[in-house]
Amino acid sequence: MQAQTKSGLITLRRIAIALLAGGVLGAAATFALQQRSAQAAGSGAAAVTAVAVTAVAPAMARAAIALPDFSDIAARNGPAVVNISVTGSTKVGYDRPGQGAGGAASADDPFFEFFRRFQNPQGRSSARDVPVRGHGSGFIVSADGVIMTNAHVVQGASEVTVKLTDRREFRAKVLGSDPKTDIAILKIDAQNLPQVVLAPKDDLRVGEWVLAIGSPYGFDSTVTAGVVSAKGRSLPDDSNVPFIQTDVAINPGNSGGPLFNARGEVIGVNSQIFSQTGGYQGLSFAIPIDVANHVRQQIVATGKVAHAKLGVTVQEVNQGFADSFKLTSPEGALVANVEPGGAADKAGLQAGDVVRRMDGKAIVGSGDLPAQVGAKLPGDKITLDLWRDGKMIALAATLGNAADPVQGAGRADSPAGKLKLGLALRALYPDEQRAAGLRSGLLVEDAGGASAHAGVQRGDVLLSINGKAVGSLAEVRDLLSTSAKSVALLVLRGTDRIFIPVRLG
Repeated sequence: MQAQTKSGLITLRRIAIALLAGGVLGAAATFALQQRSAQAAGSGAAAVTAVAVTAVAPAMARAAIALPDFSDIAARNGPAVVNISVTGSTKVGYDRPGQGAGGAASADDPFFEFFRRFQNPQGRSSARDVPVRGHGSGFIVSADGVIMTNAHVVQGASEVTVKLTDRREFRAKVLGSDPKTDIAILKIDAQNLPQVVLAPKDDLRVGEWVLAIGSPYGFDSTVTAGVVSAKGRSLPDDSNVPFIQTDVAINPGNSGGPLFNARGEVIGVNSQIFSQTGGYQGLSFAIPIDVANHVRQQIVATGKVAHAKLGVTVQEVNQGFADSFKLTSPEGALVANVEPGGAADKAGLQAGDVVRRMDGKAIVGSGDLPAQVGAKLPGDKITLDLWRDGKMIALAATLGNAADPVQGAGRADSPAGKLKLGLALRALYPDEQRAAGLRSGLLVEDAGGASAHAGVQRGDVLLSINGKAVGSLAEVRDLLSTSAKSVALLVLRGTDRIFIPVRLG
């Protein structure tokens, strides 16, 4: 590591010397050209060369000005970023397996019996509250003490303390918390506080400079910077948040802190990192401020948050699906399952539909659909443009409430056959149909060739091909005979319905 550091310093030093030498030589060349130009004013070539050389300096100046002034952003916004300390408790038993007094000793520990008998003399299973403390970040969004942070920062907290940069501390009240978006809103009893400015619109671009301020590992007012790596990232959770991905250094304690653009406006709330070590590895994720502010407005107004729901399960449209459904491009959200009685079911959506636009806004990746639905409220009306049976159709839907219970298992279509697929299929027996809640179906007794390679497994139930329900081997053969490159199989695996693209031939 030391050798690498020295090598890096040497490299930087060499670069600096080269730039300095280039600057001296450039200045000398400019001076010489000016001298020759004065001696021979009639020489047009010399004049053009002099202009070309001296024009380098303004170009370099413009490049330097394009970089954001991080110090100005930090000085202006730092006072509005707060440190959050939380205190909670957890139950710890005395004589559970692997735990002694305070959860520290095991049954093999020589002090285990002592603690068990003398701190729990009756010998009964018991537990006590053990304090738990945590730290995070937040930022002031209004001068009267409203603060935004992550829901996981204050989860289970019995006491929340907010510390300002001027060292004042306040006991905070949790106005509301929304685990689905990981946003919580706090309130402290103070006035005339510094506050951040929220970005007025979503004009963030990939590659743009961004800045984070927070308290990683308890180090207050830490400033880190980087660029936007991607937008609209879907993470493997239940949030449906279109995360902003950055390479800004984010570590434990940064949670809930603000992410600023180069104008000093908050464009996100730092929430998660991808790490195999527990520390920063170049993949940080922030909740877009429009999502967070949507939650804040509901919490301040009502103390709770309502989320809209369309009632579908969607998959990514890859090239195989695009070929199967005869789409011009692998874009959209492929509907794999429709919740019975839900908003989508009432609107007429079917498994195999590919949603391409919602309210006129393009659905490129499958995550775009739940993200756009998440920006709505229950009861809102939307228009969906979708691809079905080789043509575009429009449907209107009234969104439901995510808090409403699901009415039952997903809707089934029907079964399929063999041939180029490499599948051995048979019709479901009546008792199998009843157990699975299906009217019909073809059981995969064996999977080989292209289907096995694509991920079809023995025991799957084939429901449809290219969005068309199949109930016999004859129907499967008919559909395969009109399919050129690939087919999209809808299969039932356990309780899940999934589309699997299978390339033919």
